Amino acid sequence: MAWGEAKTWRRGAANAKIYQGMLDDVAAQPARNAKRRKIVRPEDMPWEMSRQGLLKHLLNEQMNTRMETVDAYMQIIPPGSRSGKHRHLAEECLYVLEGRGDDLHQDCDVEITDTYHWKPQAEVKRYEWEAGDVIYIPPNTIHQHFNAGKDAPVRLISAINRIYKYCGLNDLEQLEDAPEYDPKVALTPELIERYLKAKVGEPA
Repeated sequence: MAWGEAKTWRRGAANAKIYQGMLDDVAAQPARNAKRRKIVRPEDMPWEMSRQGLLKHLLNEQMNTRMETVDAYMQIIPPGSRSGKHRHLAEECLYVLEGRGDDLHQDCDVEITDTYHWKPQAEVKRYEWEAGDVIYIPPNTIHQHFNAGKDAPVRLISAINRIYKYCGLNDLEQLEDAPEYDPKVALTPELIERYLKAKVGEPA
């Protein structure tokens, strides 16, 4: 047999109940799921002052819900402001709940060999949207959301699939922070109200 495999495969004394662990995990799933929420109340949806902007997480694997594959959050963009700018390998869709604005999208050329490389294309595309529209973000596209209204906030619902992360492709890069970002700030409903009324450049 090639390369002496006939002798080498017998080496090693380690034992592990890996397959049994898979069976045990499936057997325990009903009890585990019984403790996970099917209904998430507003008070159980955490706020986050993030580099991408003001977020209220609706579904996330850290929130102990029954959702297995999708993360979702609401993004609030104050009047005249914008989100952060970022890029991720997973595709994304956003439903515009409230407001109007536009997106800037910059596609990237990607090369995956033994390493992963990406390079932004020269063209930046602009897309206008308003309440009731759905915004689609292609994989690995640099993007940023802008609130075109001077007196009203924008609210977006973002949904993104976790499958990329489970496949080891959790590529997320922040390229620009939202104007409101302050890591020392803890969001509250009262503070959110102030952000909703403030114009960019004004203190909340």
